[in-house]
Amino acid sequence: MSIPDHQKLSRAALTAMVVGSMVGAGIFSLPARFGSATGPFGALISWTIAGGGMLTLAWVFQTLAVRRPGIDAGIYAYAREGFGAYPGFAAAFGFWAGTCLGNTTYFILIKSTLGAILPVFGDGNTPVAVAVSSALLWLIHALVLRGIKEAAFINQIVTAAKIVPIVLFVVILAFAFQADLFAEGFWGGGAFESANLLGQIRSTMLVTVFVFIGIEGASVYSRFARTRRDVGWATIAGFAGVMGLLVLVTLLPYGVVPRAELAAMRQPSMGGVLAQVVGPWGSWFVGIGLIVSVLGAYLAWTLLAAEVLYSAARSGLAPAWLARENAKGVPAAALWLTNGLVQFFLISTLFSQEAFDLALEMTSAITLVPYVLVAAYGCKVAKAAQGYAGEPRAARRDLIVAGLATVYAVFMIYAGGLKYLLLSCLLFAPGTALFIFARRERGERVFSRREKCLFGVIVAGALAAVGALASGAIAI
Repeated sequence: MSIPDHQKLSRAALTAMVVGSMVGAGIFSLPARFGSATGPFGALISWTIAGGGMLTLAWVFQTLAVRRPGIDAGIYAYAREGFGAYPGFAAAFGFWAGTCLGNTTYFILIKSTLGAILPVFGDGNTPVAVAVSSALLWLIHALVLRGIKEAAFINQIVTAAKIVPIVLFVVILAFAFQADLFAEGFWGGGAFESANLLGQIRSTMLVTVFVFIGIEGASVYSRFARTRRDVGWATIAGFAGVMGLLVLVTLLPYGVVPRAELAAMRQPSMGGVLAQVVGPWGSWFVGIGLIVSVLGAYLAWTLLAAEVLYSAARSGLAPAWLARENAKGVPAAALWLTNGLVQFFLISTLFSQEAFDLALEMTSAITLVPYVLVAAYGCKVAKAAQGYAGEPRAARRDLIVAGLATVYAVFMIYAGGLKYLLLSCLLFAPGTALFIFARRERGERVFSRREKCLFGVIVAGALAAVGALASGAIAI
């Protein structure tokens, strides 16, 4: 189905989609998350690894947008093109389920922020917090149903608005920065010695993945782009801007507040840091910025999640009814299922003691699956020189970059730990029912021999997760 010119997105809108997707709840929690894990030196190494790894992924998305222009909704379509129907579905489902979990963290953090003033919201997972979050969920659902173009325009405005408090935070901390305090805690201090550096870095890995999720925003919406090159430009430009903010928001607090105090701060910890410098209004200011930021990110992610599910249905990887659109051209059926899953996750937070941390790390673990598949497909395209007529040097360069991106994504899954991989299988196993239904609906063979083996591994992982949860070996 071709997109009318008036519904297409400009380069600025695509860039806002990337920035709006990446800058959400995560950035406001960075000071305490890093403060509890490592010192400035460990943080620098973590961001070097994460920035380098995510830059290679951004390059892969940019390259594929140019070299394989006929493939839309890249995050899952690349996986299908490279590895078959079921891996393509796994990429689409992983991105979609991870997005729904990520959207849940936004609601938790909003209510946790308000919980500092209204105890009834607690840490964002009380019955009242879940009820208010649910009302907000369906209000935004109604907004998105009014049209993709309208929602994307609102996302541009919100993206600009939410960057302002983050930039102001950076400027104020830059003036309040104490070089001697930063140097004193450079190695972390106390138990955080350089000898344990690998453990410190590993404990930050899923956090860095979480704040970079959204880098594929322009790729997912490639069918709405005016030109294919806008997709790659928006991906790289969005990545560069957000990377700078993430590093500054992480490192500057070490020169304002001792690491031990950072580690003990309530989330959103950015507010606690600013309050140390300017007084109580700093916490309020960051809290307002967080709510604007999170609502904007939620809107962007709702669009992305529904688009991926819709595109998967159009290509036969999900049931046909998920490809239904309303009169405004919005994939309404996919949107209903998306927000239905978010509602389920919101209710489940009532039974989780560390709801925000669990949802954050699960989001990262699940989303890494499609990242691995996309990076690996980038290797296949460059190795076969598809779209590289007369450019052998460019193909070799892109093969090296895609190889590094694949290694990075696999390492992130390892660094996250077996716990989150097993818990991810609890979503992938029952979610495969959508794939089975779609294949039977089209009269096609459900699994190839290799796909049966893959599905068997996923089911085994899900059963192991159930056993670990029952025995207490895994706690949520």
